[in-house]
Amino acid sequence: MLPDVQLLKPEVPIGLSRVGATGIKKLVQVEREGKRPIILISSFNVYVDLPSSRKGANLSRNFEAVDEVIERLTAKPVKRIEDLTVAIADELLLRHEYATRAEVNMVSELIMRKRSPSSSLKTQEVVKIFSDALRWRNGSKKVFIGVEVAGITVCPCAQELVRSETAKRLEEMGIDAESIPRILEVVPIASHNQRGRAMVKIEVRDDFTASIDELMKIARAAMSGEIYEILKREDELMVVENAHMNPRFVEDSVRLMAKATLEIFPEAPDDVAVVFRQVNEESIHQHDVVAERVATIGELRNEVASL
Repeated sequence: MLPDVQLLKPEVPIGLSRVGATGIKKLVQVEREGKRPIILISSFNVYVDLPSSRKGANLSRNFEAVDEVIERLTAKPVKRIEDLTVAIADELLLRHEYATRAEVNMVSELIMRKRSPSSSLKTQEVVKIFSDALRWRNGSKKVFIGVEVAGITVCPCAQELVRSETAKRLEEMGIDAESIPRILEVVPIASHNQRGRAMVKIEVRDDFTASIDELMKIARAAMSGEIYEILKREDELMVVENAHMNPRFVEDSVRLMAKATLEIFPEAPDDVAVVFRQVNEESIHQHDVVAERVATIGELRNEVASL
């Protein structure tokens, strides 16, 4: 019988927090009421912890767990992606008897149909969806679902500089002082803009659930406007005009996601955890900007209530 080297004692007896495999790609079907299932191309990362007494983890068991669980659970479409990641985490603990903790991360690309804002032209949108499951041998677990959507953001600071300069030039042209504010109110003011990526993750539990659609609504509304793969001229006008009428800092986007979460989930327990992240890919700088908030629903409620 061939020796199992992983069972040997390591030369340096130090435990490891995570050992596993990343980038395991699988097809996942998600059930939709009254419609055909959604097909997701999903990438999985799977991990277990490793005690100091063991040289290595049997990583082939990770691949077996993903393969066997997905095959079993996707014989029919799954109802919720979080059920799948929890089931894989459970299977990892069964197959790695020495582990006290298992973690599964799933990232998928969802292609959605949408229509352009003015001409109603059919187009598509790619949305990233996430599910993270942490499972402990004592039976406790922590599960998150999340989304990331792309949009356009318009810089309020640069826009205010342009607004001030425009007012000065209108005054130099002889436009009366009363008309200038009215002109600036109806004419979109130029600014630099970015493609933004809004991400929201929320903990789901037996006493609280959220849907991908709800999270997409929260993320989309955080930016200056939506973006589209295909646009006609009248669509471009509407997208650009609306975005420049709705400037947002990267910090504004995160705060608006937090506010919308409280409004959409008014009954969520105070100890439900949430993560908000906004990344704006700058157009006039070589760097990008980012803002993030990690909190519980209760902490956000207390902050809003104190205003």
